[in-house]
Amino acid sequence: MISTSFSLAVNHLLARESWARTKLAAHAGKIACFDAGVAAAKVKVAADGLLQAVSGDEPPNVTIRVRLADLPLIMQNRERAFSYARVEGDADFANTISQLSQGLHWEAEEDFARWVGDIAAARMVQGARSAFDAAQSTQRRLAENLAEYFIEEQPMLIRPNAVEDFASEVARLRDDVERLGKRIEKLQGSR
Repeated sequence: MISTSFSLAVNHLLARESWARTKLAAHAGKIACFDAGVAAAKVKVAADGLLQAVSGDEPPNVTIRVRLADLPLIMQNRERAFSYARVEGDADFANTISQLSQGLHWEAEEDFARWVGDIAAARMVQGARSAFDAAQSTQRRLAENLAEYFIEEQPMLIRPNAVEDFASEVARLRDDVERLGKRIEKLQGSR
């Protein structure tokens, strides 16, 4: 079920991009497994460069594992998506998948326009972008406010520069104690 849904979604993107299908067609017959821990999708590259769901025990040529916790980071920065992944298997095939992950983009406005018209689709996409931006801004402000509260109001956290100052004072005190100890030894030795 997951593999089928995954292949349908990716094939929707590939249908518009002949360059991407050409790159994938060079790996026809190869199997890729995308493993996010709780769910995995296994797909096979067809001769036309589209994907087919694999529902057997066929071993994958490449396995791409990501932690579920890293998915939001991957979605925010697709250029660095593969830096969050652990890749096992065919390096050339994995490189092609990495290039496709950076180059394929969903044109949501174009897809929605088929059902609701151009103006409504444009407004829907703009509304979704605004909601996403607002959610990110709210999350950032909440994190900043919580940090300020736990530093200033309810001191559970310490500012990094205060920790650095304390560490340098401790180091200076340690050095002073060592010098004092050496002076005491020198004075005792001169008696």
